[in-house]
Amino acid sequence: MSTVAVATPQGESPPVTRPVNYLNVHFGVRSWLLTTDHKRIAILYLISITLMFFLGGAAITVVRLQLLTPDNNLVDADTYNKLFTMHGIIMVFFFMVPSIPAVLGNFLLPMMLGAKDLAFPKLNLLSWYIYILGGTFTLWAVLSGGVDSGWTFYTPYSSKASHTNIIPAAVGVFIVGFSSILTGLNFIVTTHMMRAPGQTWFRLPLMVWSLYATSIIFLLGTPVLAITLTLVAIERIFQVGVFDPALGGDPVLFQHMFWFYSHPAVYIMVLPAMGVVSEVVPCFSRKNIYGYKFIAFSSLGIAVLGFLVWSHHMFVAGISVYEAFLFSFLSFMVAVPSAIKVFNWTATLYKGSVAFATPMLFAFGFIGLFTIGGLTGMFLASLGTDVHVHDTYFVIAHFHFIMVGGAVMAYMGGLHFWWPKMTGRMYPEFWSRLAAMIIFVGFILTFLPQFVVGNLGMPRRYYQYAPEFQVLNVMSSAGASILAVGYVLPLVYLLWSLGYGKKAGANPWLATGLEWQTASPPPPDNFAVTPVVTEAPYQYSKEVAVVS
Repeated sequence: MSTVAVATPQGESPPVTRPVNYLNVHFGVRSWLLTTDHKRIAILYLISITLMFFLGGAAITVVRLQLLTPDNNLVDADTYNKLFTMHGIIMVFFFMVPSIPAVLGNFLLPMMLGAKDLAFPKLNLLSWYIYILGGTFTLWAVLSGGVDSGWTFYTPYSSKASHTNIIPAAVGVFIVGFSSILTGLNFIVTTHMMRAPGQTWFRLPLMVWSLYATSIIFLLGTPVLAITLTLVAIERIFQVGVFDPALGGDPVLFQHMFWFYSHPAVYIMVLPAMGVVSEVVPCFSRKNIYGYKFIAFSSLGIAVLGFLVWSHHMFVAGISVYEAFLFSFLSFMVAVPSAIKVFNWTATLYKGSVAFATPMLFAFGFIGLFTIGGLTGMFLASLGTDVHVHDTYFVIAHFHFIMVGGAVMAYMGGLHFWWPKMTGRMYPEFWSRLAAMIIFVGFILTFLPQFVVGNLGMPRRYYQYAPEFQVLNVMSSAGASILAVGYVLPLVYLLWSLGYGKKAGANPWLATGLEWQTASPPPPDNFAVTPVVTEAPYQYSKEVAVVS
């Protein structure tokens, strides 16, 4: 391992050396902005998406304050529409989609494969600049007049009636899509071409399988979203009839095109989260993962089936009953590979030596909340039930149980699991466990009442509501305040750990995987010598994982 000398004044002891890692090999802003090191690019993404997360969270905080009372006038109807649109666009396109792939995937994939970097390092840096460019357009749109179409940009409202910044927001989302495409391309080529000697497909960590399946969706689905938003802009600017019925267009066509991308996008967010859980569960139960091949192929199954269920968003949009029946059946089918993962994680935990470290608490949160979200998705896949709860808070609750209770929980778990590897520092275990519990309690209090109020008939996107729904809305707003505390707390103690946390060894969790065989933080080229893989992943003994 390379070292650098630390100078000492003349006459004192000889200079000491410190290991060179990706954080100290170069200094200065320029060295970060022009880096092609996948680990530094992951940190750039981490900073960027964290900013987006708290901006999107600030918008929904005002929404929950507005909903404290039935006839509240904290904001007017137009401002309310802009706030929930800002929340949706920022959280979906600029936090949820890139969160695990761009941060944890970028940082870990080459190390998990025993490679020095991704296949195309310069494209990797370009993907971050594209993300920043798209984010700049969208932030300008939502902060200088706002957008009121909702994150779905439904036509003909977005292409004709809205007088807000539809075009700049759509341009921002259009641009950021290319960031996803480049990331997916990079991951696929790296996985095929840069695996360490001896690392066959069935010796890959399950995180790699999940990122690979996600990358397939990036490449196949994102161009469809780009084309759809381009057509919205063309119709809005040039009055060409594509989606507007008054111009000879078809608004249902927009829904088909938008959801052909946006339902697979749910799996862009969830598949990497499943990969994180598949790494954390065996580590902290000290057992080999149960049903490795089933979990690996279920990731590919989700990626394929995810493209076949988009019309379940359109059961009340006037599609034929035969089409609705087909997509209802397919929507039930897509639950099968997800259920395989949940059952296999549960079997892995059975009779394991389970350690309740912070990453494991977040993994438990994911498994429980994602299961609830998946089961309530079956209600929405059922034709009769969907007609009743469509466009109500039931849908909001279901979506957030999958996205926040699932993907964000896993993202937090992964961040805590690999934080010692990324920074070389441990965080305070007491505060991190407390944060995990606060987030779980706050989430349940926020979104569980929304299932009830949605089933009772409260529509979403309304800034005022009937008085009989107030108690449940107050519970939801109270839960949101608890959830906010839970998210701010990790920001504080993780930043604190950078300067004051206990130094982490190369493998503080006694985990398997090539990324744990190099120093913490890793050297610039990840490995001094290319590792050779001789056994399957997850070969754990039942010694209890180290918990600081």
